[in-house]
Amino acid sequence: METNNTSRKEFLTSLVASGLALAGCSTKKNPFQPAGAGAPAASGEKVKLLSVDGDIIEVDRAYLKPIPEMPFVSNLEERKGIPGKKFVMVIDLARCKNLKKCEIVCNKMHHLHSGVSWLKIYPMQAGEHTAPYWQPTTCMHCDHPPCVKVCPVDATFKRQDGIVLIDANRCVGCRFCMAACPYSIRVFNWENPDIPEELCEQEYSCETSIPQKKGTVGKCDFCPDLIRKSELPHCVTACPNGTFYFGDLNEDVVTNGAETFRFSDLIRDKAGYQLMEDLGTHPSVYFLPPVNRNFSFENGLENE
Repeated sequence: METNNTSRKEFLTSLVASGLALAGCSTKKNPFQPAGAGAPAASGEKVKLLSVDGDIIEVDRAYLKPIPEMPFVSNLEERKGIPGKKFVMVIDLARCKNLKKCEIVCNKMHHLHSGVSWLKIYPMQAGEHTAPYWQPTTCMHCDHPPCVKVCPVDATFKRQDGIVLIDANRCVGCRFCMAACPYSIRVFNWENPDIPEELCEQEYSCETSIPQKKGTVGKCDFCPDLIRKSELPHCVTACPNGTFYFGDLNEDVVTNGAETFRFSDLIRDKAGYQLMEDLGTHPSVYFLPPVNRNFSFENGLENE
């Protein structure tokens, strides 16, 4: 399948426009600081950007204006989600080499306990005479999540943008959600997480999932704090093989940072599927079958 240039342009334009809005800028302004009085010296390192007119431009990195820290997002806003969006992930099993970089960066950025992982990579084999492969597995962020239905305190909730999150301030550790999840992707914090003291003292955020708390449940959150900044989830950017695609179902676009496709075309042309489709959970995570694999299964064993 060839990359759809039109969809890529639309997607990147929306990302740039969102980034400018977050920075408090009008879309009429340039996303970089022009040379002039008081401007920093050029670094010589060029960065390609998409202008608001849809043209690819090159800017010296020294002239880029850093986006300021995100404004405070209330618990009510966290629970509502980002209006007009429906986030999806696509995992290409032909590209996974079991490098575990996705798992490592997820654990690190969410400050998980050393014995806990939200993203797991399983060795899979359909039958005795079939070829084995590696399957990265995250929370499925189901459209009909069983975990939400069984939570007695509304700690697990589904947002309008499709993301399923946990509010650790409400979680009582009953683990009903863990029992209800057919994908066994949730974990229980039996011990305090490995986080700096200053993080322990900060207010819990449903969008960063930090700080995790002993006696509560945790899971993949799709990194909504990054999405608000028009950035991709940590697992997507950490994978050197482009295994993970992330995007917006409403815009019909997914990207791994280097390649961008129409979601519908990618799923149709590469026979994408959902795990346990017959359960009626309607996951937001799709898989592309491990055909024409980039790496042999044995190569991945080196990283076990």
